[in-house]
Amino acid sequence: MNVPFLDTEGRIAVPPPKRRLFREFRSVLMPRPRLFHHPLLRQAPPGDGHPVFVLPGFLTNDGRTRHLRRLLDQLGYAAYGWGEGVNWGPTDYAIAAIERRFQEIRRRHGRKVTLIGHSLGGLLARELAKKFPGDVRAVIMLGSPVRLPTATSLAVFFRLLARFHRTALGLELADLNRPPPDSVPVTAVYTREDGIVAWESCLEQSGAQRENVEVRGTHSTLPSNPLALAVVADRLAQPEGGWRAYARTPVAGADSVAKARVRFPRRRLRL
Repeated sequence: MNVPFLDTEGRIAVPPPKRRLFREFRSVLMPRPRLFHHPLLRQAPPGDGHPVFVLPGFLTNDGRTRHLRRLLDQLGYAAYGWGEGVNWGPTDYAIAAIERRFQEIRRRHGRKVTLIGHSLGGLLARELAKKFPGDVRAVIMLGSPVRLPTATSLAVFFRLLARFHRTALGLELADLNRPPPDSVPVTAVYTREDGIVAWESCLEQSGAQRENVEVRGTHSTLPSNPLALAVVADRLAQPEGGWRAYARTPVAGADSVAKARVRFPRRRLRL
């Protein structure tokens, strides 16, 4: 099935090299560290208790984001998974379930909700922010292809399921590529070592409250990557209405983190 947001001919986006896909598989099998003891996260700022809704990537479930949500709980946030099992893509059922759970979280806490999404989950979180901008505090995306069309190592699986996706039923690429309103801060965390999607498609468009932050690591482990989670913790700790671009703070014991690089604005961190 032809999927308009997948560049199958390499005209715009080139899929990651196959050797990176092997790294992705290997990284998923490696044990995750005790994140809260990592030098970058021991000094993470405490949370203010506001709710955070975390969405998993394509063909994964809440298990892939458990380390992230556990860290958020330890920092003092009210972290929620999506609770719908495997993310099979943007089906009508999945989108309705996400909106329903988002509204439940909003009513329960009476506060704006920060949305965090890994891979496709970030694209879904971004769409949610576009539909409910007044209820969203911020959007943080981890390796999410928001510049379409993209290229992915999982294209064969996406094409098999595309007939069930809302994006296969008439949505225009221009609508999907449009970012949330300027009132919603957006942080896109990405890695050039991505073995699942073309990293260039994970860059958010320029805007007054939008930024791209580069880290080292694989796509699949971004929800448990200390570099990425340090960015998440910093972004979450910002006071509502007081957004500033990400600026790395030196941390004792983490001298292997290199100087940040900027791109409207973009930061690159190294281990």
